Amino acid sequence: MIRKYLRDKASWIGMFVLLSGLLLVVTYVDTTIPFDSIFYVLLLFWLLLAVFLFFRYHRETRYYRGLKDWEKSLDASTLPEPDRPYEYIVHESLQEQVNFLNRTSSDRRESLEREKDELLSWIHEVKTPLTAMQLIIERIEDDALKQQLTYEWLRVHMLLDTQIHQKRITFIENDLYIEEIELQTVISQEIRSLRSWCMQKGIGFDLDLQTEVLLSDTKWLTFILRQLLSNAVKYSENSDIYISSAKIDGHVQIRIQDNGIGIDAKDLPRIFDQGFTSTIQHNKAATGMGLYLTKKAAIPLKIKVDVASEPGKGTCFTLTFPKRNDMVGMTGV
Repeated sequence: MIRKYLRDKASWIGMFVLLSGLLLVVTYVDTTIPFDSIFYVLLLFWLLLAVFLFFRYHRETRYYRGLKDWEKSLDASTLPEPDRPYEYIVHESLQEQVNFLNRTSSDRRESLEREKDELLSWIHEVKTPLTAMQLIIERIEDDALKQQLTYEWLRVHMLLDTQIHQKRITFIENDLYIEEIELQTVISQEIRSLRSWCMQKGIGFDLDLQTEVLLSDTKWLTFILRQLLSNAVKYSENSDIYISSAKIDGHVQIRIQDNGIGIDAKDLPRIFDQGFTSTIQHNKAATGMGLYLTKKAAIPLKIKVDVASEPGKGTCFTLTFPKRNDMVGMTGV
């Protein structure tokens, strides 16, 4: 800040240097003027200038130092108070900008809320004919046709489910309810929903749940498990998917291990990026949103998501949950 202040006052300091130099030249030319006296006068002037700049620095930069430390929270009331004419100009301009940004932010948030509500309403409306379609499919006697239609129905259902959670995830902190969850119940329910797809691909499940109860949000944990299980099924064929849980150092861990195509090493750092799809398996139906939303949903739940994979041998996702005490203070606990 001192360098910037001196740079701002450079013209005044330069003028003082020029006048001092001119006085010295006049003294040098006119021998009747005592050089020592002029030198002492200039030395006194420079000392007074240094003291003057020192005190003016603290007074003139107080407001701008306050702006530098100002929290960019779009709260105009936290702006430092001005006390000089130019500071009032800057202060009024900043207040107008902050108020404008607040209005714009509020309008956009309301617009997003309306868009979210309209989309969620539409999705819920679509679910009604989907439910009716499922009942019709269940009455089909041709097993091959029934299995194929059930698979397509499941794809549509999961796409709609992803859309719902994609819109809700922006406000996930307001949507959490932490409670004790029976893992066996949640996982079994998700496996049943994937049953027709698994039968079509020859996939089974092997469960080893040493820890059956944990603290989390049922709705969002179910979504996370659904995304990981559907990925495991999608990229596997004629094999088993192993699901296990255990408590390690006070942390509950859930592991989902498949024997599918695996993930290339160069893709691993990017699999949680929005819109990223595998460079090994070019699936046109893939949206690149599943794992992105999984990671995003895991953050407010304090769940650590790790992945290990080897091409051709399979992938293992590990969910590490926080200790029970770390969940204190969250909704529902």
